[in-house]
Amino acid sequence: MNVQNVSTTDVRIERHAKQLSRQLKLLRERLFPPLSQKTLRTFTSGEAAQMVGVSDGYLRQLSIDGKGPIPEVSSNGRRSYTLAQINELRHHMASIKPKDALTYLPRRRPGEKLQTIAVTNFKGGSAKTTTTLYLAQYLALAGYRVLAVDLDPQASLTSMLGVQPEFDVDDGETLYGAIRYDEKRRPLKEIIRKTYFDGLDLVPGNLELMEYEHDTPRALNERSRNGEVFFKRVGAAIAEVEQDYDLVVIDCPPQLGYLTLGAVCAATSLLITIHPQMVDVASMSQFLLMTSDLLSVVRKAGGDLQHDFIKYVVTRHEPFDAPQSQIVGLLRSLFGTDVLTATVLKSTSIADAGLTKQTLYEIEKGQVRKSTYDRALESVNAANGEVLAEVHKTWGRV
Repeated sequence: MNVQNVSTTDVRIERHAKQLSRQLKLLRERLFPPLSQKTLRTFTSGEAAQMVGVSDGYLRQLSIDGKGPIPEVSSNGRRSYTLAQINELRHHMASIKPKDALTYLPRRRPGEKLQTIAVTNFKGGSAKTTTTLYLAQYLALAGYRVLAVDLDPQASLTSMLGVQPEFDVDDGETLYGAIRYDEKRRPLKEIIRKTYFDGLDLVPGNLELMEYEHDTPRALNERSRNGEVFFKRVGAAIAEVEQDYDLVVIDCPPQLGYLTLGAVCAATSLLITIHPQMVDVASMSQFLLMTSDLLSVVRKAGGDLQHDFIKYVVTRHEPFDAPQSQIVGLLRSLFGTDVLTATVLKSTSIADAGLTKQTLYEIEKGQVRKSTYDRALESVNAANGEVLAEVHKTWGRV
């Protein structure tokens, strides 16, 4: 055997990683030309009217009168609006009907605190990132100002929002840049970037986030006094931009490390995803026990662990699968109303949309079979609607 031709495992894996990254970059350039950036589809006048809360005829008359944004008109006379134009319409309606402003522009009001929702579970395959992504987009479509924070070094959320972690995110451009312990720490406002999804901003992630897991034990050993203790740093960074957003949604890493603990302490509420399989439920049991032990230490050290709500989200659910139905029943009997009433269905339409790094909110309806699309979207909207209802309850709107 020629020893010179034998590569070590680390070199081989690095080569594979670079090959895959290059291929993903080429795929993005092919899917989203000419600038290799994702764009959001436009919405029909009927969809826009429903989102704003007016009739299609009313929108048509606004267009005729030259009031509000000017829609794109096709050769057959059909009008369509971008999400930015829909948000402009919301502002227009709120200005001419101030008594109904909350209906048209449901942003948080003075006295309503920023809601920070951490989506967590250290078991892979529980649809944690998908749950985060769909919730963030749902809230943005409803007219809220949303910040999505990717705390997972694998950065799947970042990728789904049109940013490729290996090529588009430099040093200091993840949350790590705003919570690190040295002089290179920078304001979170400098790290946040706009996305193609109007009203939805992003704090991207990549492998740099692992530095925080390495730095924190060293800082603890040195009894560092450089700013906040580790479990308060995520919350302190988010507090810097509190006035710019109504809700923050955090995609936590799939392990119970310092980043996850920081996110849980920063959060005003928690969503715990669960795939209704016995191995996942058993894993969640261990996750909850470990979380409880670690958080009790954090609480004794001064961490704020008062959450407005904690909800379990059943994901990738197959309702006609008898064992899954039994597990969902078990969860409901144990946790009661802490389990969302709606479950998110396992659907080929969600998977098919994901192949092009899109969600059901982004794709054209004709791209997947209508029946599966409608069922999947209904389940996603129902779950997200329950979460939003909990937020409204916290704000005192219900």
